[in-house]
Amino acid sequence: MSSIARIALNRPLRRLFDYRIPEGMDLVPGQRVRIPFGRQQATGLVVETGVQPPANITIKPIISELETWPALPEETFKLLSWASSYYQHPLGECLFTALPASLRKGRPAKEKAEQWWTARGSAEELPTNAHKQRALMSWLAEREEGASDRDIVRAGYTRAQIRALQNKHLIHPDIRRPRPDAVTDANPGGRTPTLSAAQAHAASKLSTPSEGFSASLLYGITGSGKTEIYLHYLKKNLEPDQQALVLVPEINLTPQTVARFRHYFGHRIVVWHSALNDSERLSTWLKIRNGEPIILIGTRSAVLLPFTGLKTIIVDEEHDSSYKQGEGFRYSGRDVAVYRAHLNACPVILGSATPSLESYHNALQQKYHLIRLEERAGNAQPPEISLLDIRSRPLEGGMSQPALDAIRKTLENGHQALVFVNRRGFAPVMMCFDCGHMVECPRCDTRLTYHRRDRAMRCHHCDYQTAATEQCPSCKSDAFKPVGQGTERTEDILATTFPETPIVRVDRDSTQRKGSIQSILDTVNTGKPCVLVGTQMLAKGHDFPGVTLVVVVNADGGLFSVDFRAPEQLIQTLLQVSGRAGRGKARGKVLVQTCHSDHPLLRSLCDGRYLDMADQLLTEREAGQFPPFRAMAIFRAEADSMEQGLALLDSIKPLAQAPGIDAWGPLPALIARRADRHRSQLILNAASRKQLNLLLKGICEQLDQRKIPGNVKWVIDVDPQETG
Repeated sequence: MSSIARIALNRPLRRLFDYRIPEGMDLVPGQRVRIPFGRQQATGLVVETGVQPPANITIKPIISELETWPALPEETFKLLSWASSYYQHPLGECLFTALPASLRKGRPAKEKAEQWWTARGSAEELPTNAHKQRALMSWLAEREEGASDRDIVRAGYTRAQIRALQNKHLIHPDIRRPRPDAVTDANPGGRTPTLSAAQAHAASKLSTPSEGFSASLLYGITGSGKTEIYLHYLKKNLEPDQQALVLVPEINLTPQTVARFRHYFGHRIVVWHSALNDSERLSTWLKIRNGEPIILIGTRSAVLLPFTGLKTIIVDEEHDSSYKQGEGFRYSGRDVAVYRAHLNACPVILGSATPSLESYHNALQQKYHLIRLEERAGNAQPPEISLLDIRSRPLEGGMSQPALDAIRKTLENGHQALVFVNRRGFAPVMMCFDCGHMVECPRCDTRLTYHRRDRAMRCHHCDYQTAATEQCPSCKSDAFKPVGQGTERTEDILATTFPETPIVRVDRDSTQRKGSIQSILDTVNTGKPCVLVGTQMLAKGHDFPGVTLVVVVNADGGLFSVDFRAPEQLIQTLLQVSGRAGRGKARGKVLVQTCHSDHPLLRSLCDGRYLDMADQLLTEREAGQFPPFRAMAIFRAEADSMEQGLALLDSIKPLAQAPGIDAWGPLPALIARRADRHRSQLILNAASRKQLNLLLKGICEQLDQRKIPGNVKWVIDVDPQETG
């Protein structure tokens, strides 16, 4: 009898499919195959072989194997199978997450040959007004070996210009195999970072790869030099034939980090993030799967890739919420990294100046080894944090006069200032002061944000936008004014107040273009006086030696949120952005504008002792029976009407009745309507994580067997990062 294989497909289905293995075909779990699926063909991944076939059912044969080796090696396959079970997500979608798009579509697991071009003519043969084509010809003429399509595009030219020159027979095509990316220094030799006494003491406490699995929480205050410890650790402990993974929250925002790693490791450094194109992703994936001795710097999805020689995992800024996937396969990159290190029997280092309460709690429970680094690198001192009460003070674009005076003094001293505003756009609300009308999103239960640069009103939840008007849409009054402050408004006020000083805005709107963040960093790194204005993007690990003053425009947003994580996230954000000040020779100062200067959390902030605040927050979490003292999961429903979503969740609630498990809701979400879909949720809070996972598995299996209306969708979020 022919053997049967169980196959997973890249579809939102929890079931697997059985196929007959043809004679002479040997398959193993993790291998890609082509199978018949309905009237079409599909790419599948082998989950199991030697399956007992069901009786009286004709089993279709597998058409072909796409490789003779598993695309997902054993350790990666185990990791993704565990993640599927833990996060209650269909196995097929979890497994295919570890493949680049081209392999998901069934294309060959090999790189395409690159098209290379060499100059045959000269720029003088082109019309004088063909400036770009002439520039490209001159650029190619300087390169005797020619250049690839990728090199030419990276240099700022377009494929249309390449075709134009080819049609004029001025450049000649050639086919070559892909080559490794060139870096500034491909042979850095024996360079090793020099550590201070405090850094060396912290580094000495880290376990080595030869000691097997260990989890270390490296608590290092901002500016203490955690990156130097990572570099030193890898230099001392990673063998030339081994792989390492360095996870960062958002790689496009931290080009400085990649540059520093390349300075010490040259061409061993490879990056992985969402901005890579399909061919770049495949090239990197093959390096990882083939066991090349690379050090991969990547965002959360990099933790799912098929490493075969992984010996160290580093999770930088481990507290960052970007590590939790917000849709689809809702995994935590940080938590999966810890489990992967366990499977690989290798160390994982979690680094942060503001560790998550979950990681800190694990350290207190001695599941993680807590390492403290509480001195700044060099002679730098921690910044002085002060609360600036703005009650009854006149504000200009959210800025008080004492804050403006402090910025003026900083600039006069030849230093730089940073202004933190956690809202992009010009103002979060446009309101009529005659009739009270406020412009709301027609698709969401939220108001439109005014973007004055583009004369637009935009929804930051569904991307709806409409043109801004001078008059109230309701009563046609001219008393239609922006209320509140965003980065654009603060930028305008600062530009007016300091007309001779560059004002640099850093938010999602100003950094959309490729290379824009690097251009901004280059401006700041000149050291000349300037004022940075931005959102949380400024708090993500940037090193600005010239910044000596940080002004937080409004610190009150997270003090009274319904989300139990809000106080933790507020303190983390404020300390991270405060840490941008005083990283050079001059001591930094931080002014936090607030209407609640007597709030105990903000008073504690002035001491700058994060772990003391974390102890306080953990005490509150334990009293309220919230994570990390209890396990939590949320069933979220979306439907055309709120009644439909609540009805589905109401039917789930009886299934969740069990000792030790509390069910809260169902209730509408904080933003109940988003993109014309009504959102509701049911929160499950359990004393036992194992009990909760077993319960969730049973509920999901029952839901899969139900006939739920097509316009009603449900998802499950295990270990949610936001509960609103």
